[in-house]
Amino acid sequence: MQNNIPEAVHEYLSAYRYKIELHAHTTPGSSCSEIPPKDMIRLMKEQHYDAVIITNHFYAGGQFMKSEDPVETYLADFYAAREEGKKNGIQVLLGAEYRFDENMNDYLVYGVDESFLRETVTCFDMGIEAFYKEYHRESLLILQAHPFRNGCTPARPECLDGIETMNLHPNHNSRVAVASRYAKNWGSLNWNSQNWSSQNWNSPIVTIGTDLHHWGHEGVSALRTKVLPETESQLVEILRSKDYIFEVGGCPMLPYFSL
Repeated sequence: MQNNIPEAVHEYLSAYRYKIELHAHTTPGSSCSEIPPKDMIRLMKEQHYDAVIITNHFYAGGQFMKSEDPVETYLADFYAAREEGKKNGIQVLLGAEYRFDENMNDYLVYGVDESFLRETVTCFDMGIEAFYKEYHRESLLILQAHPFRNGCTPARPECLDGIETMNLHPNHNSRVAVASRYAKNWGSLNWNSQNWSSQNWNSPIVTIGTDLHHWGHEGVSALRTKVLPETESQLVEILRSKDYIFEVGGCPMLPYFSL
């Protein structure tokens, strides 16, 4: 089939050449995943991704919490994926999907490292508001994953840097249209708070992720960037810049647009 993309559009899209999976789970790091680290990298290579962020679940009920060194056990999948990524030309970066004891909400945290995980592995009883107040910083991003999925409740905007508007896990209804509209109206939400930061609630960061757990779901979505992040801090910089586009099933989308 001939690709009839107009030349100007093709030139624009070609600038965002790097393909990144922002939300991926491996087994046994996440008990709900069925994809081991080595296979995750193989799938990413087959789907022509340049990078994948391993965002295994980080919460009090995780199997890793039963080990003598929970963080070391938690990181085993990431290190295995990173080693395999080096062999296959896939950049593998560390993220984490936090859940606090207060409810079933999940939060994608980008910019983490081993020391941060060790500092926060006993903080699951804090709740998102206390966690954001204590740990929010420029080098870190705290985003709510799939805020409109069944069992989840949108967190207060002042305790988030943004939301994952496009969670495309094929087995869940994350109500991505509602999440996108919610992000668009972020600055007009009526919350009873006197401590909003205009940089935070007027301009949320929005992301896309496959929430990859299962065989056959690979390649559903991607973040497209002009620059390939080589470190977790570079990924945070790219997301804060908002200079990227979304890809859904191979079709490009603009995450930010206003007249």
